[in-house]
Amino acid sequence: MTEPRWLDPRERRMWRAYLRMQRAIEVALVHQLGTTGISRPDFEVLVPLSEADNRSMRVRDLASWLGWDRSRISHQLRRMEERGLITREDCVEDARGTVVRLTDKGYEVTVVAAPGQVATVRRVLVDLLEPDEVDQLTAIAERVAAAAGYANLPYSDD
Repeated sequence: MTEPRWLDPRERRMWRAYLRMQRAIEVALVHQLGTTGISRPDFEVLVPLSEADNRSMRVRDLASWLGWDRSRISHQLRRMEERGLITREDCVEDARGTVVRLTDKGYEVTVVAAPGQVATVRRVLVDLLEPDEVDQLTAIAERVAAAAGYANLPYSDD
């Protein structure tokens, strides 16, 4: 077995700074959502549904969009359906598929939570960066996501 290529001090500092940044952003977002009564995974599901045609998506497409496996999406949707945030129904075009639809209650929760999430993202990240740094971070994030196998997820606004 070959010896791992250990991180040098500069690389280790970058990695640890990235981990702290990632955790700090996540904590800030979760804290903000605490005032809305929904969880971060709830919000991650609600946003793409609120933006989708007819506020609905096939479950497989939603799971792909989120980068979640079947088990995780299934459990999350069950919890959200129990709380009246979404409904699930058979797909008309494909009897094997399921469509998840945002309820009026789910949409209202999204409308209440979204401004605080955007304000938090601005406060802890976007507004701290210069325009060229936004472009650099975007390029880095997309390159890293592609290397990790997430290149084809439809996060782009292009």
